[in-house]
Amino acid sequence: MYRDVLAIVLAGGKGTRLDPLTRDRAKPAVPFGGLYRIIDFTLSNCINAELRKVLVLTQYKASSLNRHIDQGWKFLCRELGEYVEVIPPQQRLADTWYMGTADAIYQNVYTIEKAAPRDTIILAGDHIYKMNYARMIDYHRDNRADLTVACLPVPREQASEFGVLAADAAGRISEFVEKPAEPPPMAGSPGLSLASMGIYVFNTGVMYEQLFQDAARKEASRHDFGRDIIPSMLEAGMRIFAYPFRDENRKTAAYWRDVGTLDAYYQTSMDLISIDPILNLYDRDWPIHTFQRPFPPPKFVHTDPDRRGAAFNSVVCQGCIISGGQVYRSILSPNVRVNSFALVEDSILLDNVDVGRHARIRRAIVDKDVKVPAGFEIGWNRDLDLARGFTLTADGITVVAKGEELERFA
Repeated sequence: MYRDVLAIVLAGGKGTRLDPLTRDRAKPAVPFGGLYRIIDFTLSNCINAELRKVLVLTQYKASSLNRHIDQGWKFLCRELGEYVEVIPPQQRLADTWYMGTADAIYQNVYTIEKAAPRDTIILAGDHIYKMNYARMIDYHRDNRADLTVACLPVPREQASEFGVLAADAAGRISEFVEKPAEPPPMAGSPGLSLASMGIYVFNTGVMYEQLFQDAARKEASRHDFGRDIIPSMLEAGMRIFAYPFRDENRKTAAYWRDVGTLDAYYQTSMDLISIDPILNLYDRDWPIHTFQRPFPPPKFVHTDPDRRGAAFNSVVCQGCIISGGQVYRSILSPNVRVNSFALVEDSILLDNVDVGRHARIRRAIVDKDVKVPAGFEIGWNRDLDLARGFTLTADGITVVAKGEELERFA
């Protein structure tokens, strides 16, 4: 166990491109895969890697996230110095919201000091992947690094969304540029660029020094690790190393996803219902933890040829009742009900959705607590969906907001 390491999860993102799923919740709190929240993957990586001191820094629309962590992540023993603790913005060192990733850490230095960590690992709470952070920490210490940055190759045409770096044969970083318009290619692989994953391991003393220097620059800095801290450290000749992403997903290709848009969220979710899903959620050696309510097992009711409760190539969570309806290639979160003669295809239904008799849903994301009236259709008529105020994505996915009252359209 790494008792001298503190993990800090940045979980304050607005996630505006995921609206309406983020209308009432922060991006890390968005449900995923039926049972989980997005942040569960980062927190599970911490627990599986034996990191038991975790701070979660929240900011926008944090109520849902706070409740989820309180319900599902309070199993560590505080008396033994183990915890997952939510830290809201305190404005202790400034009277502003967090102005960047570095500023978020800077405004919590007093809380970090109480943990007295030798090294600090900084993580994002809005990515889906499996990674053993302990290996990265060992790599960081073996190289006597001031900072280590996790990285992975990405197609060059996509690299402008990331920080892009160059490293020598020993892994030492010589160049780092944040979201460049023309990403530099990897040596020997002109179609790829080496992208930062936004995962950093700092020597804590060095981190303090850099944060205070950056804060002193005030308006001259954007107070961001990628844009300010790392370039400044490179200019000073400090020891910064690149750590190649080592996947714990146990598949042929490395799996790391940023579900930053509705279409990316939909496609990543739909991957889970394939015969051999790219993301392996069934690996008992690297479990994904979450909070699960004590619902009963899913139930399928009626067997008449024209009224058969059945689901095909789908994920169906506890508490669901498919009562004479049909479900194809879909994800049903806990406590969803699909009533007689209803049809659900290629869709994601979040908790407590109730699909009325003869209703039809296709290529849609329906957020929590929506009651779909009898005979109602979602995803079958684009113009009608737009007229009703639903969100339609570039790929044609219809999104219904949490608690939307559909009876007024029936």
